Amino acid sequence: MGQVLLVRHGQASFGAADYDVLSETGWVQARALGSWLAARGIVADVVLSGEMRRQRDTATALAEAAGWSVEPAIDAGWNEFDHRAVVAAYDGVPDTVDRAAFQAAFTAALERWIAGEPGDVPESFPGFVKRVGAALTRACAGAGPAATVVVSSSGGPVAAACAALLDPDRPSAERGGLWTRLNTVIVNGSCSRIVVGSTGPRLLTFNEHEHLTEGLRTYR
Repeated sequence: MGQVLLVRHGQASFGAADYDVLSETGWVQARALGSWLAARGIVADVVLSGEMRRQRDTATALAEAAGWSVEPAIDAGWNEFDHRAVVAAYDGVPDTVDRAAFQAAFTAALERWIAGEPGDVPESFPGFVKRVGAALTRACAGAGPAATVVVSSSGGPVAAACAALLDPDRPSAERGGLWTRLNTVIVNGSCSRIVVGSTGPRLLTFNEHEHLTEGLRTYR
C-alpha cells in the first residue's frame, strides 16, 4: 500500500516585505517534521512541492532533516491560491501587519470567493479545487503499490485535497464549507496522511502536529 503525506509549509513571514519566505520559526518547524518522520522509519521515494519559495524551502529543509537523498521536484498544481488577489478583489483591504484586521478581511473575502461572486481574481474557487484535485491524482499515482510521496504545499491545497477525500460525491463548488473548516485549523509544519490502495486513496490522518511543541504551533 502506498502513501502520500501532505505537508503544510513552515510559518511564512507575515507582515514582511516578502511574505513568501520562511520565518525562523518556519525553518524550525520544517526540520522538526523531517526529524519526526525519520524517527518513525518513513523514507520518501518522491518529494514534491509547489512553486512558492516557502513550499520549496520547507521541502528541502524537511528532506535534509530526515536524511533523504531524494531531490525535491516541482508540481505547480500544489501552489496556494492568490490570497492577496482574493482580498483585494472582494474586500479592498490592503496587506496590513495587523493580524486581526487582515484575518477579518480575509475571512469575508473568502466567503465571497467561495460563493462565486464576480470579482477580479486570477482563479475561481472551483478552478482552484480542480487544479489541486489533478495534483492529488498525480501524487497518488506516484505512490504506486508501495511508495511514499511527500508533498510540501500550503493550507489551502492541503484542505482542498482532504475535503475531496472526505466528501468525494459532492461537487467541488459545494465543498466550500468543509474546505473552510479544514483550512482554518491546519498547523504550519503539520502532516496529513493518505493511504493509496486497490480501492483508491483514502484520508488516514489529518493535521498531525505532535512533533511541534506548543511554542512552535502556529496557524499563520
